[in-house]
Amino acid sequence: MENNFSLKDKVIVVTGGTGILGKSFVEGIAAAGGTVGILGRNEQVAEERAEAINANGGKAIALIADALDENALIAAKDKVLAAYGKIDGLVNAAGGNMPEGVLMPDQDIFKMNMAGMRKVLELNLWGTLIPTQIFGEAMVQTAGKGSIVNISSMNSKRAVTRVLGYNMGKAAMDCYNQWFAVELANRYGDAIRMNALAPGFFLTDQNRNLLTKPEGGYTDRGERVIRNTPFKRFGDPDELIGALVWLLSDASKFVTGSMITVDGGFSIFSGV
Repeated sequence: MENNFSLKDKVIVVTGGTGILGKSFVEGIAAAGGTVGILGRNEQVAEERAEAINANGGKAIALIADALDENALIAAKDKVLAAYGKIDGLVNAAGGNMPEGVLMPDQDIFKMNMAGMRKVLELNLWGTLIPTQIFGEAMVQTAGKGSIVNISSMNSKRAVTRVLGYNMGKAAMDCYNQWFAVELANRYGDAIRMNALAPGFFLTDQNRNLLTKPEGGYTDRGERVIRNTPFKRFGDPDELIGALVWLLSDASKFVTGSMITVDGGFSIFSGV
């Protein structure tokens, strides 16, 4: 019986591939048989992760680029095509928050750092649009079909305090996810799909200090997250792999414009 969940013979680029969630993404794609392009700004990490996958019998290539740098992304695309001749998938995992996009409770709501909010919004929105323009076009031209997965967040559907720039960026990305999925279908039928994967709360370098204490245990904010997550824990990055592989594989070939939540029930819980 054919395994529709396999990524064998598929070449998939992962932006943000040098991050914590990105590590699980690239390893999960490789484990499912895919060839993975690990794209990020940290050359050492990208090379180390590619070498580890190749040493384990998989196929991977390091791609050094900022998700907002069009010229660097074009060079990365050319490197993938020179090595493998096609692109079948794209995971837009580049994004996140920055200190300048945060509004703390003691700060004046009418004195927000507008430039900082805009910077975080642009990272999460344009850091998804620009790679899609470049790698998506290559997908059409080389493979003729494929799947694009955008990494969204619980912040896009519910108001999460302090991180307004991140909230706005992910909410805008969700709008794009639906709009672009329809436009892809209008032009390419069912050949090119776009969906979103929305993680709940996973510990990363960006949020660890907000959610946990150095000496152990949760901060007040972390405790509130746990209280509002029915599973009463944070997610493990590897728990995102199953949904990601499904969205990239032929097993989801009638799915487009969707957002799949992997959140331990956070998005459905009223708190009561």
